[in-house]
Amino acid sequence: MKSKIVALSKNEDFKHLLKKNKISNKYITLFFGSLNNKNNKKLNISFVTKKKQIKSAVKRNKVKRRLRNIMNDLVKNMSINFNLSYLVLAKTTMLNNEYQVIKETLFQDFKKIR
Repeated sequence: MKSKIVALSKNEDFKHLLKKNKISNKYITLFFGSLNNKNNKKLNISFVTKKKQIKSAVKRNKVKRRLRNIMNDLVKNMSINFNLSYLVLAKTTMLNNEYQVIKETLFQDFKKIR
């Protein structure tokens, strides 16, 4: 079953999630919580890279591509709570480390959320 990953669109949703639960590690800060008016068949997740931290647009997009790819693998291999919405803030350390190491740490974080 291929699940549809949908990005958050409303400013209120971002503000609401920033006040909810948070898990942080070396590579990302993950905010999660339930939102009103959410479709439970789709995964609400957004990836944010700050312009002040990562100057180059090419590098910011690379980080977002990595995160999207990791999330697709995560949805296929693990059971994720579709009732929650997620906001992923990337840190600069994502650029300097290997993809597999980042993937393993994100998998561990999502296991904690279940």
